[in-house]
Amino acid sequence: MPKVRATAFITVACLVAVLVTGCTRLVDGRAVSIYDDPFKVAGLPTTDGPSGPRPGVPDSSLTATNGDGSAEDTLALNAIDDIQTYWRAEFGREFENGDFKPVEKLISWSARAPRAEALEFCKETTYQLVNAAYCRLDNSIGWDRKVLLPAMTDTFGKMAVVMVLAHEYGHAVQTMAKLVGAKDPVIVKEQQADCFAGAFIRSVAEGKSKHFTINTSDGLNNVLAATVAIRDSDPDDPESVHGSAFERVTAVQVGFTDGPKGCKRIDMAEINQRRGNLPKDFRSEATRGEYQITKDSLVELTKALAALLPTAPAPAYDYSGANLSCSNGVATEPVSYCPTKNTIGTDIPALAQRGASNWDVDDPLPVKVTGDYNGYIVFISRYTLAVQQNHGQQLLGPKAGLRAACLSGVITGKLALPDRPVSQGNISLSAGDLDEAVSGLLTDGLAASDAKGQTVPSGFSRVDAFRAGVLYGENICMSRYS
Repeated sequence: MPKVRATAFITVACLVAVLVTGCTRLVDGRAVSIYDDPFKVAGLPTTDGPSGPRPGVPDSSLTATNGDGSAEDTLALNAIDDIQTYWRAEFGREFENGDFKPVEKLISWSARAPRAEALEFCKETTYQLVNAAYCRLDNSIGWDRKVLLPAMTDTFGKMAVVMVLAHEYGHAVQTMAKLVGAKDPVIVKEQQADCFAGAFIRSVAEGKSKHFTINTSDGLNNVLAATVAIRDSDPDDPESVHGSAFERVTAVQVGFTDGPKGCKRIDMAEINQRRGNLPKDFRSEATRGEYQITKDSLVELTKALAALLPTAPAPAYDYSGANLSCSNGVATEPVSYCPTKNTIGTDIPALAQRGASNWDVDDPLPVKVTGDYNGYIVFISRYTLAVQQNHGQQLLGPKAGLRAACLSGVITGKLALPDRPVSQGNISLSAGDLDEAVSGLLTDGLAASDAKGQTVPSGFSRVDAFRAGVLYGENICMSRYS
């Protein structure tokens, strides 16, 4: 049975019962819904200003063992300084156990240095070590300034480096707060650290960081895209202990939305609960879940759509192209929905190109994770416009786009249900599909667009809508984005 690829993950930003009616957060001392305004990001305004180091601010006085005074080391030290300032204020408010102790041992190295110049970090040589890490053995943080940090900066911007170091400092917070022990699964430690990093990034977005600023559109999108890039790309690998992109982005979003208290809820039981039936490996899939997008595969998908999220009247399908000459719609290549004709038009070659995989074992930091589901999810999202029309909802505007993303998540989650009858088509979810969907939502957001292809500028909001649908179903989509 063909399977379209996917991966698992999503964390509860609020209690499930609260999510049904809309999550709240204190803003200027007032409890507000974070979904009332689609142009806000977890209660913050959507901004398009600068992201990165603040100009004219003196550099941190922190130093790193073996540092060379480079721009990369300066960036890392300024990041550690601001992260420590954040936790110095927050630790006592959030944790009853343990005392805050700043990470005072910082180590910098070059992964390109000859073996004779290598250091020892956490009982491991830094020779060719392309990494950044926290070491519990001596409460230290170290980073590779020559390969890793420049690669993150060049691909995703300087705030991606800040995010990585905020994650590592999250491990230090775990240790100080005695949240985890030696017997706790590594994935719990990693997703908690992602969550703590998200909490710090929110403080930057709120203007509370001395050295850095970040906008909540492209700036935050790039930070999340970096999180996608450093996901566990092969869930069958025994070293895959950090989580899929879907899981890691969820953890970051929980921290950004709920702060450290949301991160404390992450344990193995919580992770297993949100994974549910979502596929976790490729063991039965020789193709790694990748199947070419064709007319036949799309016909199979339409069978699933009709069964998993039925709507009447059902849309018609035109596979000759995306330009439907629609009186009240526009072509949104490679798939369009025409409300007056209640028809979905598809440019199959263009959609297949969108769904072509760029998976490359030698590319450690892909800007966009592509694959078949990056195409299928756009097709699904146009079907959700027909669903919205039959509900009497507006098909233009930001809420229509976010509903499309959310309802696409509903269908995506149901594609993972086991033992579906043959009448529902032979398309189902596979390990990797959710990562592809998340990456597409972050980069161009077409699967979160309205009938004219317009979407909100915040990839954070687009992904948040999608994952809410995956986890909580259709009622969430209709109540959040009414």
